[in-house]
Amino acid sequence: MKNLLIIGFVWPEPNSTAAGSRMLQLVDLFQKNGFTLTFACAASKTKNSFDFGKLGIQTFEILLNDSSFDSLVKEINPGFVLFDRFLAEEQFGWRIAESCPDAIRILDTEDLHFLRHARQMAYQNIEIVTLNHLKNDLAKREIASIYRCDLTLIISKHEMKLLKKTFKIDKSLLLYLPFLLNKINLETFHTYPAFEDRKRFISIGNFKHEPNWKSVQYLKDVIWPLVHKKLPEAQLHVYGAYPTKKVLQLQNKKEGFIIMGWAESAKEVFVNAKVCLAPLQFGAGLKGKLIDAMQYGTPSVTTKIGAEAMHDKLPWNGFVRDDPDEFASKSIELYTNKNLWEKSQKNGIKIINTCYWKGKYEKKLIIKIESIQKNCVAHRLKNFMGTMLLHHTIQSTKYMSKWIEEKRHTKIE
Repeated sequence: MKNLLIIGFVWPEPNSTAAGSRMLQLVDLFQKNGFTLTFACAASKTKNSFDFGKLGIQTFEILLNDSSFDSLVKEINPGFVLFDRFLAEEQFGWRIAESCPDAIRILDTEDLHFLRHARQMAYQNIEIVTLNHLKNDLAKREIASIYRCDLTLIISKHEMKLLKKTFKIDKSLLLYLPFLLNKINLETFHTYPAFEDRKRFISIGNFKHEPNWKSVQYLKDVIWPLVHKKLPEAQLHVYGAYPTKKVLQLQNKKEGFIIMGWAESAKEVFVNAKVCLAPLQFGAGLKGKLIDAMQYGTPSVTTKIGAEAMHDKLPWNGFVRDDPDEFASKSIELYTNKNLWEKSQKNGIKIINTCYWKGKYEKKLIIKIESIQKNCVAHRLKNFMGTMLLHHTIQSTKYMSKWIEEKRHTKIE
C-alpha cells in the first residue's frame, strides 16, 4: 500500500525554518513516487503554516493522549508512517504499532536533538563536548525512538558516524538523506545581482531556535564591533521568524546593526545581500541558511559547527573560522574583494550540485522502505532491541496516556 501518514511535530513553516523546507522536500519525493499522503499534527497552526491543500493532501488536527487518534489511523490504514522528529514518535508510535502493526515506521530526525543539547550544555559550561555530555537523558529517548522505528532518516554524515560508531546502531536502521535539492540552474543564477549591486551583511534564522539566538548575540557583542570598526558604513540586517523583545532590543542603527524580523521572501533577502554571517556556537544537523546562501549566490562566513558535514571537503563558499578576530577579518575580506567573492560564489554552486542533488538520494529511500515492507518480519526480528523497547513503551507510555485521557474526561464530566 503506497499510503503514507505523516505525523508532524509542528505544522511545517518552509518560509521560517529549515525543518519546514525539509518536510516539503520529503512530501515532494513521496508524491512523485505515487504515494497518497495524509498529514496529521497535534500542534497549533500559525499564519506561516504551509497549506497542504495546495498539494491535494488531506490534513487532520489530532489530540495528544486521546484514543480518537486510534480510530482515525485505522480509517486511514497507512502502509507507511513518517514521524517528524522523535517527539512525535514518542507520542504516537505505540498507537501506530497497536492500530496498524504492519505499517512501516519511519523517523525523520531533522537533526539529532541530543547532540545539539550536548553541545549547548558544553557551551554554557565552557567545556569541550565529551561522551558524558552525549549520553544525556535526551539521547536515551531519541535513540530509543530510533530503535523502535524500522528506518531513521539522518541528515548529516557526522550524525551517521556518531550513531554507528559511538552508539553502535546497526546500519540497516539508518539512511543518510540530506537536503534534497535541484541542481542550480546557471541561467537563473546569473540573473541575480552581481557583486557591485549587492549591499550589506545578513544573518538569518528562526529565533525560537536557541543556536540562532546565541549566534545573533555573539554577532552583536563580539563579531560586529570588529567589522563595523573597519567598515563603518556597512550594515548587518538580522532576519528571523518570531523575534522576541530581547531580540528587538539588540537593534542599534548608529552601529548598523538592524533587526529586520521575519523575511517574507528568503530569496529576496539573499540575492540582494553581499555576505551571510553565521557564527554558530553550537547546533547539529545541516544549516538551511547556509544552503540558501549557496543557492542564491551569497558567500558566507561560518564556524566549524556551522559548516559541519555540509560540503564533503569541497572548498567552502567563503570561510570557516572559529576565532572571532579571524571571523571578522575574513568577513571584511569577502565583503570587499570581488575576485574572492566570485570564487566563493562558484564554490557554493559546486557544493549544491555535488552534495545535495536530489537525484542521488530519492530512489535510495524508496527502494529501502519498499524492501523493508517486503521483508518486514525478518527486518524486525533482526532488530530485537527495537521490539523490546516497543514492548516496554506500550506497557508504560500507553497506560500513562490512557490515565491522562481518563483524568481529562473525568474533569469534563
